[in-house]
Amino acid sequence: MMSVISCENVIQTFQKTEALRGLSFTIQPNSITGVIGRNGAGKTTLLKLLAGFTKPNAGDIKVFSERPFDSLTVSANSIFVDDQMSFPSALNLKEILQFAAHFYPNWDQELAERLFDYFQFQPKQSHQKLSKGKCSTFNAIIGLCARCPLTIFDEPTTGMDAAVRSDFYRALMKEYLAYPRTILLSSHHIEEIEELLEDVLLIHEGKKLMHIPVHQLSEMAIQLSGSKDVAEKWTKNRKVYDRKIVGTDRVYVVVENDFTDDERTQLKRDGLEIVNVSANDMCVYVTKTTEGGIDDVFRER
Repeated sequence: MMSVISCENVIQTFQKTEALRGLSFTIQPNSITGVIGRNGAGKTTLLKLLAGFTKPNAGDIKVFSERPFDSLTVSANSIFVDDQMSFPSALNLKEILQFAAHFYPNWDQELAERLFDYFQFQPKQSHQKLSKGKCSTFNAIIGLCARCPLTIFDEPTTGMDAAVRSDFYRALMKEYLAYPRTILLSSHHIEEIEELLEDVLLIHEGKKLMHIPVHQLSEMAIQLSGSKDVAEKWTKNRKVYDRKIVGTDRVYVVVENDFTDDERTQLKRDGLEIVNVSANDMCVYVTKTTEGGIDDVFRER
C-alpha cells in the first residue's frame, strides 16, 4: 500500500533553533493519527510542511507522492485547519460556506449548513469578529465538510468549551466512518481524542520519539503502588518512567509493562496494587525532561 505521507530525515531550522531534527515516518491512507508533543516540540512546524506552506531546510517530504511545497495536487487534495485560518473579509459566514464548494470538490453543502445551524451561527456574522471558540468551531466545520483526502487539524478545539469539543470529536468520527480519509490531529487534550486515534506520532524536541498504534502506547507501562521496599524489589532492572513517594514507606511507581501473568499474581500477593496507565499519561512520562515533580520545587531545604 502506497503511503499518503513520507518524511525522511526532515530538518527545519528557524534562525539558530532546530524545530525538526531528522524526522522520519510514513502515514498510510485512511487513518487517524494523533500528532502529539509538548509545546515547542515541532508539531505545527511539521504540519505546515506537510500542507506545503513552507519547504524543509533538509530531508525529503512526499505527500501523495509529490513534494508538497507549490504542489497543485497537494493543494487540491488537502486542507489545513487551525485557529489562524483566514477568509475574505467581504464575505459573511454563510457566503464563506457557499464559496467553499468552488475550492473543495468533495464539499458537502448540506452537512455544512446543518452543522452551521447546530452550532448556532448567524448567517451575516463576520469571521473576523467571532470569539476564539466560535472561530475554531466554524473552522472545524470547513475542515469536516471539505472531505479532503488529507485533512490536517492543528489544535482544532482551541477556545471550545467541553460540550462543543465533545460534539466536534463525535462529528469527526462519524465523518471518518462515512467518508474515510487520512486525518492528522494534533491536540493537547490527548485524553479526549484517545478513542479516535489509530496511531500516535509522538514528537519530542523535534525528533520522533515513537510512532505506534495508540493501544500499544497505553500498554507500555503499569503503575504499582504499595510498600517502597517491595516495589523497589520488583522494579529493579526495569525501566521506571515515574516515581512518587508518599509518607515514609508508600510509593507509586510507573514501570515498563513486561510482567508475566505469574509475576502479576505474585505482585498482588506481595501487596502491590496494579493500575493501568493511560496513553495521555504515557506521553507525559516519556517526554519528561526534568527529574522529580513540581512538589520538589517547594520542598524544604
